Amino acid sequence: MKKYALLSVWDKKGILDFAKVLQELGYHLIATGKTASFLKDSGINCTEVSDFTQFPEILEGRVKTLHPKIFGGVLARSHKREDMKTIENYGIPKIEIVVLNFYPFEEKKDEIKDIDRLIEYIDIGGPSLARAAAKNFKDVVVITDPEDYEPIIKELKDNGKVTEDRRKKLAIKAFKKTALYDAIISEHLETYTEDKNTFPEILILPLKKEQELRYGENPHQKASLYKDSRHSKEIPFELLIGKALSYNNIVDMYSAYSLVMEFDGPGCVIVKHTNPIGASIGFNLIEAYENALSSDTQSAFGGIVAFNEKVDIDLANRLNERFYEVIIAPDYTDDALSKLKIKKKRRIVRAKNLKRAPFEIKNAFDRFLVQEPDEIPVLDNTSLKIIPKGKKINTLLMEDLVFAFKVVKYVKSNAIVIVKDKMTVGIGAGQMSRVKSVSLALRQAGPRAEGAVLASDGFFPFPDSIELAARYGIKAIIQPGGSIRDNEVIEAAKRAGITMVLTGIRHFKH
Repeated sequence: MKKYALLSVWDKKGILDFAKVLQELGYHLIATGKTASFLKDSGINCTEVSDFTQFPEILEGRVKTLHPKIFGGVLARSHKREDMKTIENYGIPKIEIVVLNFYPFEEKKDEIKDIDRLIEYIDIGGPSLARAAAKNFKDVVVITDPEDYEPIIKELKDNGKVTEDRRKKLAIKAFKKTALYDAIISEHLETYTEDKNTFPEILILPLKKEQELRYGENPHQKASLYKDSRHSKEIPFELLIGKALSYNNIVDMYSAYSLVMEFDGPGCVIVKHTNPIGASIGFNLIEAYENALSSDTQSAFGGIVAFNEKVDIDLANRLNERFYEVIIAPDYTDDALSKLKIKKKRRIVRAKNLKRAPFEIKNAFDRFLVQEPDEIPVLDNTSLKIIPKGKKINTLLMEDLVFAFKVVKYVKSNAIVIVKDKMTVGIGAGQMSRVKSVSLALRQAGPRAEGAVLASDGFFPFPDSIELAARYGIKAIIQPGGSIRDNEVIEAAKRAGITMVLTGIRHFKH
């Protein structure tokens, strides 16, 4: 009795060697048009699908394998007498191995903008065959990944068959591949519609594992990094020096680099447990780094440092004076990298192309919360409410206020940030009452609070925070406003001679 294998692959990697082995093991090969030509040109005998089915490829190749003689041979169950009798009556051979991969829609979607051309890269027969073969995994080996050729060859040579456990795993992979493929197509085609709803009725995340991480937030937790197949093909950062990045490293890197890339001018951000502990814009990166470090020299140990410009040798020398878990920047000079290599147990990362996901996801119970990223328009005199009304704020003070409000967005609520000369001098994070966060930030700032500005991520529920800020000499406060006691808060600021700026925008970060 003849053994049959069906081959239909876009990606020809490894298929010649695999086909040769199948032929040596006595399999009769059936192949679709271009796959058949590729095999024949390499001296491998095979039967084209159109000859096998006695029905030509039609509709410019849109219909090739969609035929009862193909699907009947794939779906027939050997343990069902009726199935075997049916395919025998119709002269349909049993197909035991199906090898396929799909048209490269994922690759072409970024290259081809014309939808009429792009849809020709939507595979129909491939995913249908994969699902059919996977459904009948007890009888059929379905291979959708060239990486599986070698282990399957070994099993066939050693045992004459593929174990049911492996067939089951291959079937699961096939279903996941088809699910991912359909998700990429449906999500991309949605960009061609007029409905730009961020939160569609059905939200599909076509996620593909990019790498396994050493562990999660804690060593007993497993973790992996996944990429959204709709977006950038390459990982947005490159580890240049040091051991593999951990879950926490990546989370902290994202927080630090996202913030520093919001700065207009040479910037530095130092982060610990996702919270900025120091941030600054300077005349150059060294000044920005020194100012950010001065915000909290003690907490900076073992933190994540981010820059928005290329790191040079002079900055590398300063960075080597302390231990940081990760340094991330758009680039480094060669001599800077050589210098940074000296420090052990540290990771040096090059950021490539920072892109925010279109939404953020958190889980709660057995549900998922989905929201847009916290992005706001540019703040300036035209979008802010300044109290006392009509008061003019000089450019430098306004720059400090806007800078402080950018930083506070990245601090865990309740969040307070104190800034002077485009550098943080005090940060209060994650307290259960706002006045406690104010107290922490002011105590950290100490004498540097005199003449500084204060930003709050949420409104002030009572005037006590304003009165406390006044005792330290805070000059101006930027906050959302919206408290039922706004009048009391504003009156407290007026009494203290503090300029109050209301944004109407809240920045809670839980």
